Amino acid sequence: MLQNAGGARQHSGRALERRSLRFPEQVWFLSLLICAFALALAFVYADVPIARRVYGLLRSAESLEKGLASAVLLGIEAAVALALVMIRITRGHLSRFGEATALACLTSICAYAINDSILKLFLGVPNPAAVLHGTRHALNLLAGSSNSSFPSGHMVLAGAFAGVFIRLYRTSILPFSALLLIAAVLLIVGDWHFVSDVIAGTFLGISAGILGGEVWLAHSK
Repeated sequence: MLQNAGGARQHSGRALERRSLRFPEQVWFLSLLICAFALALAFVYADVPIARRVYGLLRSAESLEKGLASAVLLGIEAAVALALVMIRITRGHLSRFGEATALACLTSICAYAINDSILKLFLGVPNPAAVLHGTRHALNLLAGSSNSSFPSGHMVLAGAFAGVFIRLYRTSILPFSALLLIAAVLLIVGDWHFVSDVIAGTFLGISAGILGGEVWLAHSK
C-alpha cells in the first residue's frame, strides 16, 4: 500500500509538472532587466506627476481601503492555510489544488513579511500622501518605516500568491495577470502607491511565488 501511495504521489507530481509552465532562468533575468528599467523611469519621471493627477479620485473609497488592508488579507491567507493544514491532518491527504493553495498562502505571507520588515525599512521611500504634502520623493536608506511605500506590500502579497499558481498551472497566467493589473491600478488611483512601488512589488512577489512553486515541483518529483 505504501508503495502504491508513493507511486500515486509521484505520478500526480509528474502530472502537475506537465501542466506547469517551464520557466527558464533567461526569461526571469530578462524580466528583471525590463522591470528595473521601467522602475527607474517611473521613479524619476512618472511617480509624482501621476500621483498629483490622480490625487483624490477615490477619496470616497475608505471602506475599500479598510477591507483590503494588509492585515485583513494576511488574516484571510493565514485562515485558509490553517484550514488546509487541518484538512490534511484529519483526512490524511490534500488535493493538488489544495496543496498549491496552501503553498501560495504561505509563500505570500513570507514574502510580505520580508518586504515589510526589511525592504521598506531599508529603502525608506515616503508614501504618496507624504510626498504630495512636501516630502521629497527619494530613497532614504535605513530610514524607512512601515508607512514607507516602496515596494508595495499589497503587490508583493498578491504577486507571491499568483506566482505560485503561475508556476504550477499555466492556464492561470491570464486571469492572475488581469487581477494583478486591476490591483495595481487601484493602488495608484487610490493614492496608496506610486507606479514604481507597484512595479517593484509585483516583480518581487511573482518571483517569490515562482521560486516557491519551483521548490514544490522539485519536492514532488
